[in-house]
Amino acid sequence: MSTHADQPLELGAALASFDTLWSPRIVTQVNDYDVRVAKVAGDHLWHAHDDTDEFFLVLEGELLISLREEAGERTVRLPKGAVFTVPRGIEHKPSAPSGASLLLFEPTGTSTVGDRHEEVPDHVDATTGHALG
Repeated sequence: MSTHADQPLELGAALASFDTLWSPRIVTQVNDYDVRVAKVAGDHLWHAHDDTDEFFLVLEGELLISLREEAGERTVRLPKGAVFTVPRGIEHKPSAPSGASLLLFEPTGTSTVGDRHEEVPDHVDATTGHALG
């Protein structure tokens, strides 16, 4: 699936085209990576990606990412405009108590629930990303 557009894509319009939470849409690809946008609210689930880092950019709202690291558990706060990369293999749990819109950058085929995860709640879409529109 190639999602290279021959025209610029406005991210606000892409986000306005769907309402489903925790269900990313692929807006374009860069080499072997998907660029995805997602609307989120509430909690995701604890999960880890064994073979890839995961890049987050907060477009609107605020995202919290809890991390289980060697030194213990901590939570990072990402306000609008902030970026953060979760290293491969680190268990993490994104949450957005007041809602947020995100841009994610990860290898094509990466699952939203990682390689290791808790039971997937009904409000989380276990997907490798959906086509936009």
